[in-house]
Amino acid sequence: MSTNRKPPTKADAPQEPFKRAVAACMRAMSGERELEVTFAADRPALVGAGEGAKARLPEPARKLSPREAAIVRGHADSMALRLACHDARTHRKLLPQQQNARAVFEAVEQARVEAIGSRRMEGVSSNLSAMLEDRYHRGTYAEVTDRADAPMEDAVALMVRERLTGLAPPKSAQKIVDLWRPIIESRAGEELAKLDASIENQLVFGRAIQKMLANLDMIDEAAIDQNETGEEDGADQDQESQEQEEGEADDLEGSGETLQMEKTDDASDDMEDGTMDASEAPTGEMLDEDGEGEDEDSRESRRPPTYGDVQRGPDYKAYTTKFDEMVLAEELCDPEELERLRAYLDKQLQHMSAIVARLANRLQRRLMAQQNRSWEFDLEEGVLDPSRLMRIVIDPQQPLSFKREKDMDFRDTVVTLLLDNSGSMRGRPITVAATCADILARTLERCGVKVEILGFTTRAWKGGQAREAWLQGGKPANPGRLNDLRHIVYKAADAPWRRARRNLGLMMREGLLKENIDGEALDWAHKRLLARTEQRRILMMISDGAPVDDSTLSVNPGNYLEKHLRYIIEEIETRSPVELIAIGIGHDVTRYYRRAVTIVDAEELGGAMTEKLAELFAENAAPPPQKVMKAPKPAPRTSVQKVAAR
Repeated sequence: MSTNRKPPTKADAPQEPFKRAVAACMRAMSGERELEVTFAADRPALVGAGEGAKARLPEPARKLSPREAAIVRGHADSMALRLACHDARTHRKLLPQQQNARAVFEAVEQARVEAIGSRRMEGVSSNLSAMLEDRYHRGTYAEVTDRADAPMEDAVALMVRERLTGLAPPKSAQKIVDLWRPIIESRAGEELAKLDASIENQLVFGRAIQKMLANLDMIDEAAIDQNETGEEDGADQDQESQEQEEGEADDLEGSGETLQMEKTDDASDDMEDGTMDASEAPTGEMLDEDGEGEDEDSRESRRPPTYGDVQRGPDYKAYTTKFDEMVLAEELCDPEELERLRAYLDKQLQHMSAIVARLANRLQRRLMAQQNRSWEFDLEEGVLDPSRLMRIVIDPQQPLSFKREKDMDFRDTVVTLLLDNSGSMRGRPITVAATCADILARTLERCGVKVEILGFTTRAWKGGQAREAWLQGGKPANPGRLNDLRHIVYKAADAPWRRARRNLGLMMREGLLKENIDGEALDWAHKRLLARTEQRRILMMISDGAPVDDSTLSVNPGNYLEKHLRYIIEEIETRSPVELIAIGIGHDVTRYYRRAVTIVDAEELGGAMTEKLAELFAENAAPPPQKVMKAPKPAPRTSVQKVAAR
């Protein structure tokens, strides 16, 4: 009996046969014979669909336990079922416009395709259960006690999975479901009960989900009725209409109308290719052609335009600050989990740590050179300068040259690193930022410079308890900021690096990174610096985008958060003794900050941080110019940006 299986060779790693088996099974399940399957330490992801689809699975360990093998197979099965049981055109037709509703719709659709596989194949069901248990365990959702910290889309998806397969939620996610179950079942229990009958029909299933979202007050029911009417009227003529559209497109080839149609189709395809991200879908990230999630693209499209003369003023407010928190990193995670997350961070960036360490050592040499004693030359008295004796040999009439040691004036300094902890930083950017902050803190501490490391995000996606209070208050107009802030202290300025080292691993925690309200975070970090007694105070902002909070921007002017950020920046740059620097990762921050640089890749962050600090620490550094030379702008993105969020 012949077989096409490649026999293992001596050169093969122990996990190679397992990889080949998983890849072959994935191609068979998905029906995509040309599916490209790779294994890497990065987050699992599915890119594209059809013949050009690419899947990235977790790198299996050399000594693979049954549980670890099931987790890898679970990711593979989830992506294969997405390719086999999901129609992109139907999905685009039903996808809600509201961001929070989209998140739930996406998560439930993924639950549907996974439920189909679970009902047909017992092994697939076991693999998917292992994958989900691992995912929620990594996010430490078992400790959640506040509904604001429990993603609603995950709760709905797990409840749908429970109805379709009869499988209880993973133990690590039980708290999420328990927190949301009373609300969801009281408002949408009837729709949940109907889902089982339509699991194989994506169109009918999607309409049922839309009605469920309407009952949860997440979308407008009138829009659903209008959409359904339009679909029913055109159902019998769908094929004829499609042929007619194709004919019209041929007739209009080269015209502006055809171009507009192509742009619309491309935009829809881009949206579909990256609709899911790790915090929303029970599977890995669904990414675009560049390997980036839909979340950041939607964020980019919702960012307000840049205004030349933005009206400034303190007309910014929060609807309520009762639910905001400023918390120490160790309070958000138990010590054992912090140690595990820190080990994960170290493992992810082993190859980059050496690069950043070299840059940090270069910065340290500059600082130590300024702090050490130096010499004054060409004096009439002091210690004879042997380096100048050559002049006496050449011209005996020249006087002897002396030198004298002097102390350098190195001011007492404190540096604050303010890190964007938004969902769009998930993955490589936040890993690189955490590592760079860690190494720079260690370096500057050796030079006698105190370092504070802060992070900013929100407690919930798309509004938390603040938004609930606004809804209960009758939805007053222009309520101001409608989300609960979470400001995190990873390392206080007076804390030694060795005690705060493990805190930076918290950034690797699943579910921590949410939305970003930059203005209030910058103001918070600035006020902390003003309270310090050091002679020199430096604040470095590291971010990958403009401030975005769906809940706030949906009920306030489109430039509400950006205008406040500009106001805070101007206050610091023109009226404060604090020196402000900004580094944008793939986002042009030079339009906000006078002293700023934009980097295209997160890998450049270490070099940018050390160079900017070195410039500030230079003894004869010139004052910051009014206009800063921009770094090369990132290449235009052909599809949606990274991540999610969500």
